[in-house]
Amino acid sequence: MMDFMRAVIDRFENGFAILELENGKMVNVPAELIPQGAREGDVILIEIDREETKKRQKRINDLFEKLKES
Repeated sequence: MMDFMRAVIDRFENGFAILELENGKMVNVPAELIPQGAREGDVILIEIDREETKKRQKRINDLFEKLKES
């Protein structure tokens, strides 16, 4: 299982980046979410950061435990 997907920037239009996903579907993404300097034709990766997810889950669980103790 891959933790990422590739998308090609087809074009920028009305504040959106129109991306073509690997499955051929086109999606509109707010241009502000696209890395600065990216251009039409660039391939970008949409990635799951498993380590950061674990850290955030632990932090949330720790905060929840503190609340339960109060």
